[in-house]
Amino acid sequence: MFSLLKDREVLRRDILASLVVFLVALPLCVGVAVASGVPAELGLVTGIVGGIVVGVLPGSSLQVSGPAAGLTVLVYEAVKEFGLGVLGAIVLVSGLLQLALGAFGLGRWFRAISVAVVQGMLAGIGLVLVLGQVYAMADTAQPSGGIPKLTGLPGLAGEIFSNGTALTAFLVGAGTVAVLVLWPRLPAKVRVVPGPLAAVALATGVTLLFDLPIAKVEVQGLLESVSPPGLDDFGQLAGVAALGTVLAFTLIASAESLFSAAAIDRMHDGPRTDYNKELMAQGVGNTVCGALGALPMTAVIVRSAANVQAGARTSLSRVLHGVWLLLFAALLPAAIGVIPLAALAGVLVHAGCKLVPVRELAPLWREHRGEAVILAITAIAVLVTNLFEGVVLGLLLAVVKTAWEISHLHVDVRELTGGRLVVSVTGNATFLRLPRIMEQLEALPKDRPIELDLSDLRHVDHACRIALENWALRHNDAETEPVRMLPPTAPATATAPTTAASVAGENGSGRGPTAG
Repeated sequence: MFSLLKDREVLRRDILASLVVFLVALPLCVGVAVASGVPAELGLVTGIVGGIVVGVLPGSSLQVSGPAAGLTVLVYEAVKEFGLGVLGAIVLVSGLLQLALGAFGLGRWFRAISVAVVQGMLAGIGLVLVLGQVYAMADTAQPSGGIPKLTGLPGLAGEIFSNGTALTAFLVGAGTVAVLVLWPRLPAKVRVVPGPLAAVALATGVTLLFDLPIAKVEVQGLLESVSPPGLDDFGQLAGVAALGTVLAFTLIASAESLFSAAAIDRMHDGPRTDYNKELMAQGVGNTVCGALGALPMTAVIVRSAANVQAGARTSLSRVLHGVWLLLFAALLPAAIGVIPLAALAGVLVHAGCKLVPVRELAPLWREHRGEAVILAITAIAVLVTNLFEGVVLGLLLAVVKTAWEISHLHVDVRELTGGRLVVSVTGNATFLRLPRIMEQLEALPKDRPIELDLSDLRHVDHACRIALENWALRHNDAETEPVRMLPPTAPATATAPTTAASVAGENGSGRGPTAG
């Protein structure tokens, strides 16, 4: 009896949680699709696949997948450059790549991506999203590229204040943002309705009540919107730009999904995420979405958090949320057509602002200045170039920063009885520290016997080893006592010469080292 009651309680919680997630997902699915430049129904298709298909697969039991605001900018640019048909091919191939990555056990390696790079990527996406959707809030076409969007803001302001229709639409969008900002401060009984749904519903009600002359979502029908990619569409993937987009979709969708899984795991006490299985589940979902010509999917932190907070206990809640989306799209498609575009733009402006970690920047600057710089540079690079190039730049900066930090090097010079100098080098000798160590060695007097003690070095790379050997040989040419070198004791670097004299002797002319 106790087990039966417990099962009923779990079922009740999952059903209620699925309804909450459905109400959160509905306006976001439509808004992301419209902002991506595709029919609104395709956002619902991705949400349905994310719930029903991905929901039944193993990986993470409580996180919810669907179209994400974080990919909106990349999808918009892909549709603009390649067309809607090719988008399906890109998403399908990206899904297959995710499947392969998960099958080869590479899912856990996405956790090694620098958090600063991910935050910078999301901040850059948020900035581009906000700048683009500000134009949509005024029913005005947005420029292409981050810089034109930024420089076009004065002209947009002039359009809003000089055009009555643009002003009306902008006020509806601004009102939507205001509702979203104020919603968390309202009583708990009111907040039972998710903020995005309430904001869009209020904006739609005002638009219908006063018959405002602003643009609304165009409805095509669920089946009419589904358009599988053809063979010609796959043929266009041979270009460098298309392949770069496939790679960007794969890496960004995978990283965002697995970072979301890590965050959701900290919010509940249930089973932990199997990262490789979750990556494969996302791959299956994107493969199906690509075959249907829909938007790419990721695990979405907003919906996933709503699922956990609503009391979900099993994966049933996310499957049911997909069922509710399917029923809505099939039975009430006309309801989408009354939603003002400005309201959806307002939802995405609010979502874009939340992607920029404004509150975290000051503490990050105080505690980890290098990470803050990487975050800022990545965000700016995404804004002024594109998503892929910005992320690549951020990753390169993170690698360089890490290499610099781990290559700590300390040079200590002390004089022994008889005038002999002992130079002790400790830490990691890499090419990044080569200028410093060579300046200190070349400043030593050439008429004194020197012992170069490398025994406490943890690592010596090839560039440093060659430079040290050549310095010793040049010092020997000054006709002083040959430099005595104590090699590193670490097995990986035990090939350093024991004395520079032996190097000079084997080389004959004393020009250039021969020791391994």
